[in-house]
Amino acid sequence: MPGLHHREAGSPGDPAVLLVHGYPESSYMWRDVLPAVAAAGFHAVAPDLAGFGDSDPDPGGGAWERHVEALEGFRAERGLGAVALVVHDWGGLIGLRWACDHPGSVWALGISSTGFFHDGKWRGPGTVLRTEGEGEEFVDSLDRDGLAGLLGSVSSGIGPDAVDEYFKAFADEPRRRGQLELYRSGDFEKLAPYEGRLGALGVPTLLLWGEDDFAAPVAGARRFEREIPGAEVVVLDGTGHFVVEDAPDRYADELARFLTRARRDTAR
Repeated sequence: MPGLHHREAGSPGDPAVLLVHGYPESSYMWRDVLPAVAAAGFHAVAPDLAGFGDSDPDPGGGAWERHVEALEGFRAERGLGAVALVVHDWGGLIGLRWACDHPGSVWALGISSTGFFHDGKWRGPGTVLRTEGEGEEFVDSLDRDGLAGLLGSVSSGIGPDAVDEYFKAFADEPRRRGQLELYRSGDFEKLAPYEGRLGALGVPTLLLWGEDDFAAPVAGARRFEREIPGAEVVVLDGTGHFVVEDAPDRYADELARFLTRARRDTAR
């Protein structure tokens, strides 16, 4: 399993925050969040998942389970110890599954624009990518301009530089096929054994959501709130599914505030 490229900010001696991006992004999505989290006194680390950004595809395939294993390998390789886990979109399905498998490795959770429910349903692009033939046509035909159009139609903050970074996920055949394997391994029924386990972690949790999220509506945040005792919900107005891109300053401020309080509370 290949090592993962990453971005980071802050001192390795400070409490660790592990930020996991969604689809089809990379660690670049955290570019404005990393320095803000570091300025609040944390060591912020964001990997590129295998096959995204500057990380090579995994020769063993792009299945959900492989990404979970790679995340633990990355954490161990970097010597991060316990982390505050911050996730978005597919980073949620990967990161939250990892957190449940390694409960002693998490001291806080920041969850955005994702789901972790055994009765979940794929919609929109997810349904296309999971469908034989349609998924292949989508990943094989999409060029940079097409990706720019798709992302621009759902986010006000994804500019040309970001599109260049995210198009790396479509740069070659192994990367495109890895996307299909990720989605086609994403059977929500696999989460049945994890029911109740996020709440059982017993760690401070922030649900930081876009007001107009088309892929993971705010109702999902409210469900997380019911299932995780003490979880806090913050909904950012004027933002959608790509909430980090739409309002990076507000997102970073809310996250830094939460992490500061969570660290203080867990240190008592």
